[in-house]
Amino acid sequence: MTDDFSRAVRDLLRGQDRAALATALPVTGAALGESAWPYVSLVLVAVDHDLSPILLMSDLAEHSRAVASDPRVSLLFDGTGGLVRPLAGPRVSLLGRAAKTDDERVKRRFLRRHQDAETYAGFRDFNFYKVTPERAHLVGGFGRIRWIDAAELLVAAPLPDLVESEEGIVGHMNEDHADAVQLYAAKLLGLPGTGWTMTGIDAEGIDLKLAGQAARVTFEVPLTAASQARKALVSLVAKARAV
Repeated sequence: MTDDFSRAVRDLLRGQDRAALATALPVTGAALGESAWPYVSLVLVAVDHDLSPILLMSDLAEHSRAVASDPRVSLLFDGTGGLVRPLAGPRVSLLGRAAKTDDERVKRRFLRRHQDAETYAGFRDFNFYKVTPERAHLVGGFGRIRWIDAAELLVAAPLPDLVESEEGIVGHMNEDHADAVQLYAAKLLGLPGTGWTMTGIDAEGIDLKLAGQAARVTFEVPLTAASQARKALVSLVAKARAV
């Protein structure tokens, strides 16, 4: 049962491309002596293989100032969009600590998810951050509520060979098998529009994007090695064509 909740959290986090970020806003000026105020705003997000959210923020942003003072953050991932009864839908509040990162692979993973960010990602006052999860609060609908510690969120460690080969796999699929990626979105997920691209692959599935819409296709069986990726992707094509 615990893994069912953990899987629900992983799927929701990986399926979203934006979240509400809450930080503790430093107290200044006349307000000195008060406790820090919680501050929330919208951020773009990608999620790494180890389930760590990746953010890109300007040094001028209130969140950057807050994180510099207190690295503790919370991210709300909302999966209730389009539901007639939103409170019956899933959402996850992820608690963790944010820190700047210069990891080029992490940067590229974010930019595949948010290509428009390339126009400003290189500015000197913009920095990438990685949030190390500590626990998550899942509300999966009425009566389906649970706190989950970080150790329970991932049933297996990220596959180093898949992390290393991800960029090549994604590039190959988008350049040579765009028709397959389109099938995934149209047939497996029933999504409209053409021009869907793959932005990431991890042991449990693939991430897709079209303009402002993000989507996720999960594998029937998680990968245990990067060498299994081709077979899994071909299997998804066969499944899509059979729909």
